[in-house]
Amino acid sequence: MSLIHEDLFERVVAVRRDLHRHPELSWQEHRTAGKVCEFLDSLGIAFRSGIAGHGVIAEIPGRQGKPLVALRADLDALPIQEETGLPFSSSVDGVMHACGHDGHTSMLLGAAALLVQEPDLPVTIRLIFQPAEETGNGARAMVDAGALEDVGMVFGGHIDRHFEVGTIAVTEGAVNASSDRFKITVTGEGTHAARPHEAVDAVVVGSLLVMAIQTIVSREMNPSHPSVVTVGRFDAGTAANVIAGNATLEGTIRAQDPEVRIHLQQSIERISRSVGQLHNANVSCEIVEGTPPVINAPDLTSLARQAAVTAVGERNVVRMEHANMGGEDFSEYLRTVPGCYVRFGAVVPGCEGYPAHSSRFDFDERALAVAAAYYRELAIVAGRKLRDES
Repeated sequence: MSLIHEDLFERVVAVRRDLHRHPELSWQEHRTAGKVCEFLDSLGIAFRSGIAGHGVIAEIPGRQGKPLVALRADLDALPIQEETGLPFSSSVDGVMHACGHDGHTSMLLGAAALLVQEPDLPVTIRLIFQPAEETGNGARAMVDAGALEDVGMVFGGHIDRHFEVGTIAVTEGAVNASSDRFKITVTGEGTHAARPHEAVDAVVVGSLLVMAIQTIVSREMNPSHPSVVTVGRFDAGTAANVIAGNATLEGTIRAQDPEVRIHLQQSIERISRSVGQLHNANVSCEIVEGTPPVINAPDLTSLARQAAVTAVGERNVVRMEHANMGGEDFSEYLRTVPGCYVRFGAVVPGCEGYPAHSSRFDFDERALAVAAAYYRELAIVAGRKLRDES
């Protein structure tokens, strides 16, 4: 690879493939964290392990100690049976790296190898290897454990199949949606299917709820504000000739604007109450807040773009043209300090149709070199900015 030395690239690829072969679910990343520690130790980088479960925090000293620049990667895999056919496919039944976290961890280790060779870093660089991104609560646990103490800026990135390898998507503003869940419980009155007049049919009430909820985005929201409400589970009934007395609906709420997020939550609660009253059913709605949207700060996005241009050239730095409605708990770091989250192009030709969280997900490993080079440049550019402001 031209962006980093070939020996380092091969080493980073080897780490990625090892992690891919041995995936671990959220809060179970013991072996993965151990491999991270082994790599850091080989570079002579001081680290602390066992943070918020299996998190690892390392620091590369710079000319100025505080405030620091933080770079973050995630460690965990998903409960999916791999079907890629890769020679280094998962050896763990029902678990695979279907979102690229094996790559995120490896590329940050590659950046560590580059940064430790820098003779005069402007500020100390903190590397955050985080557990449990997929459950949406690993970042908050790391923050609560002090991962952002003395940090002035935080940066991260995600492998993305929508962009060609060699490109980096740097976008100001919202780049990931909030991710909340809802659960609606319908309590009616069950009876024999031949006597519907004696029932309060939970299936009918639930069905009306599904259809009514779909009007929130289509009729209540400004079309220029991306939002999604999806009912992913509808459970009711036990037999074909019995009117169900109970039903449960569960789904997800996504928004890129904090105010839209609140409106969606309130609308689901309002519709649940109203449909229940309309049909004489007891309807309760529980909203479980997840991660907020990822919103890149303008000035830090400018720094990230500068670093990306230095790493891959201006023509290879692009913007996200369409909203990404997936959740990402990097947003929890942004609640505390400003930062920027980018996308690393990594599509494999012929695999464009396999999205993240697919059993056939894979990425072009050349993206590991791109990201490592980017993080190196970013740490220096952001460090200079922090040093000059201090």
